[in-house]
Amino acid sequence: MDKRAVLRTLGAATLAGMAAFTLSACKGEKKPAFQGVDVTGAEYAKDIPLTDVNGQKRSLKDFSGKVVAVFFGYTQCPDVCPTTMQELKEVKEALGSVGAKLQAIFISLDPERDTPEVLKAYMANFDESFVGLTGTPDEIAAVAKDFKIYFKKVPGKAAGTYTLDHSAGTYLYDTQGRLRVYERYGAGPQVLTQDVKSLLL
Repeated sequence: MDKRAVLRTLGAATLAGMAAFTLSACKGEKKPAFQGVDVTGAEYAKDIPLTDVNGQKRSLKDFSGKVVAVFFGYTQCPDVCPTTMQELKEVKEALGSVGAKLQAIFISLDPERDTPEVLKAYMANFDESFVGLTGTPDEIAAVAKDFKIYFKKVPGKAAGTYTLDHSAGTYLYDTQGRLRVYERYGAGPQVLTQDVKSLLL
């Protein structure tokens, strides 16, 4: 192989290497680095086929174009649930002009006490745009199972009273309705805000 051929071969190899690097960099730019657990491509938590406070069946498709935050809990929860909903309110406020593109959804694990009226009032304590969902015990159990949510009724000290032990984390979906991030309880509104912003880019 003469000198010119060697140079041509080296030049082609260099260009190919640069193209591969550029392509790799571009791919990297499309995948944001989340603060929470990246669950992109997960084969669970596919939908939320439950009923809102107005008796309307809902689906993730209803919120297309928004980042959706889904949390499971119950209105009589003493700490975890109100803390999480308050943090989501703070996230919406921190987003400013694009705050309307965040949709918080609270799925009740306690249909016995969380009637539509109770859920509506509970959501209004945080933000009137937040959606509360409920259903029959079997419907809720099926959705909770799909989301890998653990919950169990724990008898209280007084007769007929109880609390619920339950998983405490928030699922974030991108604007196309794809599950992307799992935020552990206690991550804080700053972490949530950053990940929501990444999903809105």
